[in-house]
Amino acid sequence: MTNARQLRARYRRILRFAARYMVLEWWFELVLPRFGLERVAARRRLARASLIARHFHTLAIDLGGLMIKVGQFMSSRLDVLPAEITRELEGLQDEVPAVDFHLIRESAEHELAVTLERAYEYFDPQPIAAASFGQVHRARLLPADVADVGFSNVVVKVQRPGIADIIDVDLSALRKVANWLSRVRFISRRVDLPALLEEFAIISLREIDYLNEGSNAERFAANFADDPRVEAPAVVWERTTRRILTLADATAIKINDRRRLEAAGIDPSAVADELSRAMFEQLFIHRFFHADPHPGNIFVTPADPAHTDASRPSWVLTFVDFGMMGEVPENLSRGLQRLIIAAAARDAPGLVASVRDMGVLLRSAETAPLERAMGELFDRFGGMGFAELQRVDPEEFKEFGNEFGDVMRTMPFQLPENFLLIIRAVSVTSGVASDLNSGYNVWTAIEPFAQRLARDESGGTAKEFAKQALSSAGLILRLPQQLESVATLMQRGQLAVETPSADKHLRVVEQLVRRVLSAILFTALLIGGILLRQTDPILGSVLLFSSALPLAHALFAGIVAAGRRF
Repeated sequence: MTNARQLRARYRRILRFAARYMVLEWWFELVLPRFGLERVAARRRLARASLIARHFHTLAIDLGGLMIKVGQFMSSRLDVLPAEITRELEGLQDEVPAVDFHLIRESAEHELAVTLERAYEYFDPQPIAAASFGQVHRARLLPADVADVGFSNVVVKVQRPGIADIIDVDLSALRKVANWLSRVRFISRRVDLPALLEEFAIISLREIDYLNEGSNAERFAANFADDPRVEAPAVVWERTTRRILTLADATAIKINDRRRLEAAGIDPSAVADELSRAMFEQLFIHRFFHADPHPGNIFVTPADPAHTDASRPSWVLTFVDFGMMGEVPENLSRGLQRLIIAAAARDAPGLVASVRDMGVLLRSAETAPLERAMGELFDRFGGMGFAELQRVDPEEFKEFGNEFGDVMRTMPFQLPENFLLIIRAVSVTSGVASDLNSGYNVWTAIEPFAQRLARDESGGTAKEFAKQALSSAGLILRLPQQLESVATLMQRGQLAVETPSADKHLRVVEQLVRRVLSAILFTALLIGGILLRQTDPILGSVLLFSSALPLAHALFAGIVAAGRRF
């Protein structure tokens, strides 16, 4: 157990780490430039960012608990951190040793109010998984419980002793650090750190509430109740509390284990198709999705030969670990619809308003310059197709890129968490499916859901889109060219370019803004394709396939060559 002295030492260590590197950056970014040493400060800026990330990685592994989650969480915040930091944190996993079994026993028995021998017929002292918040053991239910639930083999997730106190201390330290940083005007104008931290705190506290995870598992299972291909383990509520979760043992073949899949007679390509179908159904139909669908959280379960018949599939996908789930809220869905309508109508104020409503622009943003810049973008390049854009003088692109970039660098962008979780879910799904099937195409996989969503939303959304479209003469004829022009500018790397005269403090923000715009454009093209698919299959398909370009940039801009500019 963690005592008060250890908690105080932990708190001080986190603050010392933060203070050390804040002072370091203050010296390089504020003091040296006052003496005309801007180039010295800028020369190793990215190297310093990588160094800080590496040292944080070491700190997180040493402290465990919430600090590992901080690293994992921040590694996905492409809108907040530069690629040099996210790359260092991407590999951060729950690299913590298992808790001694006598402490796990003590904690579990305290929660269940009975001994393990009275709660389970058998409880394996060796964990099958150890993480920063808890660890998992195999067990077997008592005969009386088996009669009630219909199965005997279970896995028991036990919260690490003292983890709630550790999380409280870590959050307290992080809130102080966020308060320090929020006093720096350059940071506060661009990132709402206290709000970001509270968002992270909510996610973390939900993750240690195993009653919440059990409810998520049941909600997920209910969504797929009529789908024989997708399952979730049943919850044994009689052996579940806020700190202990007992589930049916669903461990089987890991979804990325090609060798075992083929040995079981299962086609990896079929598994890839089924995975993408299941994930896109969660995103587009249920709007409640598994936000961490990595290979360790998805199993392929062959059917029991004794119970196989023609009406049942020979294997199923079994999802586990429902601590981190995402939802597609109505305001985000509506905001995306308004965004593509505004883009189609060349309505710069409407486009900026939709971005603000989705939470992408902080409320402190002065939007008038962005509205003017977007209006100029529409005026100068709106309506041009690929062929016309290829004939535009490159110097004109460069000139506009400089002007547009100067505006964008001043804007405080931040992606909503749910938006990032959607991008992450699609990215991880695509990666796993591509490993299973080299010919996998995420856009082809989306098509059935685009058609279904278009049918389901054929009422208000389609009517609103049609009304807006008809309000401008010839808008339908201009729509493909206008969206083409934006996608082309993104593809050609000519919406913004390097400006040697740019303020040295804003270079990192420039890269982040590019990724944000790519993510927004991807969603706009995707939703546009979905809405138009039924009435105009050709145009709908063009928009869906075009969305691949900005999505690829949003996900991988940090790892492409430095010369590839957005």
